[in-house]
Amino acid sequence: MNEKIAKKAVVVDGQEIILNGEKNILEVAKKANIEIPTFCYHSDLSVYGACRMCLVEVEGRGLMPACSTSPEAGMVIKTTTSRVLQARRMIVEFYLANHERDCTVCERNLNCRLQAIAASLGIDEVRFGEREEKLPRDTSTFSLVRDPNRCILCGDCVRACKEIENIGIYDFTQRGSQTKVEPAFGKKLSEVECVYCGQCSVRCPTGALVVKSEVNSAWEAVLDSDLMVVAQIAPAVRVAIGEAFGLPPGEITTGKIVAALKKIGFDRVYDTAFSADLTVIEEAEEFFRRLQKGERLPQFTSCCPSWVIYAERNYPFYLENLSSARSPQQMFGSVIKNFIYEAENTPREKIVSVSIMPCTAKKFEARRPEFIHDEIPDVDIVLTAQETIRMIKTANIDFKELDPLPFDVPLGAGSGAGVIFGVTGGVTEAVLRYAYERLTGQELKEVEFKGVRGMDSTREAEVDFGGRKVKVAIVHGLANAQKLVKDMRSGERYYDFVEVMNCPGGCIGGGGMPLEYPDYQEVLRRRAEGLYNADRLSVVRKAQDNPSIKFLYEKWLKEANSEIAEHHLHTYYYSRRRISDEMIRIQEAKSAQKVDIAVCVGTSCYLKGSYDLLQELLELTKEYGVEDRVSVGATFCLERCTEGPNIRINEEVFSGISKDNLRQIFEEAVLSKLVAETH
Repeated sequence: MNEKIAKKAVVVDGQEIILNGEKNILEVAKKANIEIPTFCYHSDLSVYGACRMCLVEVEGRGLMPACSTSPEAGMVIKTTTSRVLQARRMIVEFYLANHERDCTVCERNLNCRLQAIAASLGIDEVRFGEREEKLPRDTSTFSLVRDPNRCILCGDCVRACKEIENIGIYDFTQRGSQTKVEPAFGKKLSEVECVYCGQCSVRCPTGALVVKSEVNSAWEAVLDSDLMVVAQIAPAVRVAIGEAFGLPPGEITTGKIVAALKKIGFDRVYDTAFSADLTVIEEAEEFFRRLQKGERLPQFTSCCPSWVIYAERNYPFYLENLSSARSPQQMFGSVIKNFIYEAENTPREKIVSVSIMPCTAKKFEARRPEFIHDEIPDVDIVLTAQETIRMIKTANIDFKELDPLPFDVPLGAGSGAGVIFGVTGGVTEAVLRYAYERLTGQELKEVEFKGVRGMDSTREAEVDFGGRKVKVAIVHGLANAQKLVKDMRSGERYYDFVEVMNCPGGCIGGGGMPLEYPDYQEVLRRRAEGLYNADRLSVVRKAQDNPSIKFLYEKWLKEANSEIAEHHLHTYYYSRRRISDEMIRIQEAKSAQKVDIAVCVGTSCYLKGSYDLLQELLELTKEYGVEDRVSVGATFCLERCTEGPNIRINEEVFSGISKDNLRQIFEEAVLSKLVAETH
């Protein structure tokens, strides 16, 4: 140890850095304003250490990965020695050798970490051959495109889907040079349990996972003089789009976004915070009725389409607990196609409704059959923040120099309550601002419910509404939601109102937002603060005080939860089968007299150990010598999620299977059948 170094310090590239609880060398280097390149390190995911791009040289120890090496007092660390640079160049060349080299037509061109690191290292040739096999692109969903030819096997999507969502649709398959990252059994994203949230694409360092673009459709619409193109801008977008034009995260750029869209050719631009206010009133009135009757509690929010999809697949017992209020996107889509068209005296088929969202799952939501009437969708095109940025750049607009413009009237503006929908806890706080006055009959003076704010994955609060205690919970990340639901089902926790958001931080961390920064958590914090600042600066901070909302009810909806409001602003949910394919056979029986066994490996059963049961069944067929008479395979849903693990033997479904009872069931339902057929 170098005696000249302070007892609680390390030296990084000649700078002495005092240690203060940093977990790894990457964090220490950042304190010295040194950014060490990495593909697989993310501040909100587990340390993986697979890409080796973050190698540094530690005096006396040689090359070490900065992401998985804890700093120790006295360390002397160098980040750009000849050995380090040589290793990094070699690693990048290996990645490029296995990576599609069509950069100019890639969605991530000029915004690709692999491309940027290769350029920074001065790599001007790749000494290894190109990939020989061209794999098909998966364009099967409305939200995402997966191109395996651009995958560098960093595993970021694998960890994001497992750790943030606890769904795990991706994993490494095969071995050696044949290794791939893909969904189970090589299925398409539309065929597995993907909730279309885009958290995988946010973290993908290349173009292997990208947002499915609707930019061309948007351009066609705005350039067609026969069409009236109406846009709505989601709350979270206003504190993020500026990042692509050199503005800091969290800076409110609402007026500039409106001005940019007008320059592009949009005829009307409205604020989705307005329909968030509409959602507040409809959802809060629904909550009020449930609270009064003591039924269908807790009430779950339904603004997040990924959460709704997940609940439809996994929690059929809670579907009636979801608020029937549509999301703000779909409410505004309905208002545009069923109210604005009359005000504008324009036929529905001539109106193109475009939503600008932070979320990739909103693309799927807009295509749900419940929101399409007479073959006309309420929302025609969903553009993410990423796609909107691309359109602004294509139009050669100097975003930073734009003079701000206001939203169009009469339905242009939302309240501060609508704006904070974009951050975790915002929906709950907005509903509480309405519900308090509705339940107590008293004016709410202090509108900020700071007890529901913050970035903790799960939060809870109790609010006193004039003697009526209301317990609320806020959770973001489906992995955390699953734990909360489990506790609620077991009776360990009880709530009256539960807000669930799929993405970290809520919509501000959506899969369609500007791509990830080295310190993503700090970016999310600043975006959240930007929305809270916008709320503080709002003249109107409660949904019920929004004059535009009052105007809409007076002219069209009459009152909250009225018959017309129910028809245009509410929806329904149903159990959604995860996959439609037949059994995927792993062991095929050769005999005409055979038994078919299918093991459910959908999320619910998989998490309860069904994969191990699948292996046990294969062993049992070998043990009893009946491999040629028993087909064994996997299926993805037997529609008994709460009773799993489940297996199907011929046409009969057995639930609650475990290693303890599997042998007995096998002997009674399989072997006995085979013996009977033999005789």
